[in-house]
Amino acid sequence: MNPVKKSTNKSTIFIFVLAFILPVILAKVALDNDWFNQAATNKGELMQPALDMTSLQGGLKEPKWKLLYVLPEQCTEACENALYSVTQVHSALGKESDRAEVVVLAHAQSDSEQLALIKEQPHYRLLNTNLDTLNQVFDGASTQGVFIVDTLNNIILRYPLYINTEDAILHSRDILSDMRKVLKLSRIG
Repeated sequence: MNPVKKSTNKSTIFIFVLAFILPVILAKVALDNDWFNQAATNKGELMQPALDMTSLQGGLKEPKWKLLYVLPEQCTEACENALYSVTQVHSALGKESDRAEVVVLAHAQSDSEQLALIKEQPHYRLLNTNLDTLNQVFDGASTQGVFIVDTLNNIILRYPLYINTEDAILHSRDILSDMRKVLKLSRIG
């Protein structure tokens, strides 16, 4: 056999093997080094571990998904934008809106003017609590944001607040997207 032909056969086999092995090696290195988001499709920040808000629930209610907002001491533009966003997201759920509810958590130091306005709104469910219970539930995590709560009362996703109204409206689409996903995947609520 011709020595040039042997060399060509070996290099062809080497290139062929390399073409199949190199992508596997690169994929393994990419997974080990977290070079990309591993199949996460949620837009909000995943709460790890999920926070249990069962102690804040007032009485037994039918299981529903919740859009949760904790009313701060001073209701600034970010607070007003958050309240507007959760209302709009709930309305945008359309026929699925009966499977979700808007819940506002208030405590003794919550903004009293905004609290009076919330009490007049029929689409909000107001839960009153004390700061100790609220701090115990959030266990050091920030209460600033809009949260998605599952039907078992676990706070699972958090979304930041925005001072600019246009940004708040734009990012409320992320909340809507995630709510639609969880409602589509869930048979409860």
